[in-house]
Amino acid sequence: MIYTKIRDLREDRDLNQTQVATILGMSQTGYSKYETGENDIPTEILIKLADFYGVSIDFLLGQTNNPKRNK
Repeated sequence: MIYTKIRDLREDRDLNQTQVATILGMSQTGYSKYETGENDIPTEILIKLADFYGVSIDFLLGQTNNPKRNK
């Protein structure tokens, strides 16, 4: 589920994998493996993705359908 969420968030913002990979400080190939589920997403990257997209980690992990963060 997380894999499709990060792809959908990226596509909703009209970004390509290379752009997101650059923001994360990694290669496009490495990032692509997160979107396909070939590699698990490390906690550090998960936090960066949540911060970048402005969503909660619970949303990325499929624990809630509400993308808003608690403040």
